[in-house]
Amino acid sequence: MVDLGGGCAAAEPYALRVIGDSMVPEFQDGHIIIVDPGMPAVSGAYVVVDYNGETTFRQFVVDGERRYLRPLNEDFPIIDLNGRYTIRGVVIQRAGRRRKDRKHYV
Repeated sequence: MVDLGGGCAAAEPYALRVIGDSMVPEFQDGHIIIVDPGMPAVSGAYVVVDYNGETTFRQFVVDGERRYLRPLNEDFPIIDLNGRYTIRGVVIQRAGRRRKDRKHYV
């Protein structure tokens, strides 16, 4: 889950704070992620998605006709995208207080 703030233009990158541990070990609770709504969501990308009335942060996977959201923490279930969903953006960076904690994603 992520904390969604408001006020950004639809096509501008924005920052979110990770809430919870579904994406551990790559993304810890409290990490700041930078999300680009203009970046295409390819299989393997980390995305922010609206699905079934919730907004969630997971890894987007395309396997043939199947599309699903995979948590990195195995204690959480895979979410099959069987209905309508909206990808709000692709994570392009994990920010951190220390340089070693910062990471860019393509």
